[in-house]
Amino acid sequence: MKNPTYNAKGEKKGEVTLPESVFGLSWNGDLVHQVMHAIQANARAGTADTKGRAEVRGGGKKPWKQKGTGRARHGSSRSPIWSGGGVTHGPLAEKNYKQKVNKKMAQKALATALSAKVKKGHVLFVSALDFGTTPKAKDAAAIVQAFATISGFEKLAKARTPKAVLVVPALDKVLSKSFRNIPQIEISLAKDLNTLDVVNRQYLIVTDAENTVDVLAKRLVISKK
Repeated sequence: MKNPTYNAKGEKKGEVTLPESVFGLSWNGDLVHQVMHAIQANARAGTADTKGRAEVRGGGKKPWKQKGTGRARHGSSRSPIWSGGGVTHGPLAEKNYKQKVNKKMAQKALATALSAKVKKGHVLFVSALDFGTTPKAKDAAAIVQAFATISGFEKLAKARTPKAVLVVPALDKVLSKSFRNIPQIEISLAKDLNTLDVVNRQYLIVTDAENTVDVLAKRLVISKK
């Protein structure tokens, strides 16, 4: 598979070869949904906790006598129907939301999501972005506007929420600082990219295309053992 690459000005400057095993898979919605659900579940802290009627303070004494007051009978102010009483069926911190996802499933789900993005024309492959030694948000904003002139990526121009994931092959502090205040962009290392990142954002911008594609290809190689 061949795909055009662009420079920082949004001009075509060559081609990159995409491996079929990563960018040429057919859609598998069930697998992608399962892996996305597991990623979201594993991100839950599981710290929400409530106290039942046996755990709240007070309420040891019967509020009033059983008969003769004209009021409903009550045995404890810890009852869930009392203000300040226990909570019925509330969340407990002991609940574990973790879900196991096999390595091959995670690999194939990510490759499937990447393949779908390429087929839609929502992946932009660009050459390495060089900001020198000093972060430059102004230059980063200009680059995003240049990318917005490319057919299919027009929505990048005026977006005020993250619209694209900028995928980089390795940590680059200058590049990260340059883009960190650009509202349209989120940054992810190729080694950390997951299915949820790909599906939740409309566009992918793959920088230093050849190196990043190589990192993804090595990471997503599926063993046949």
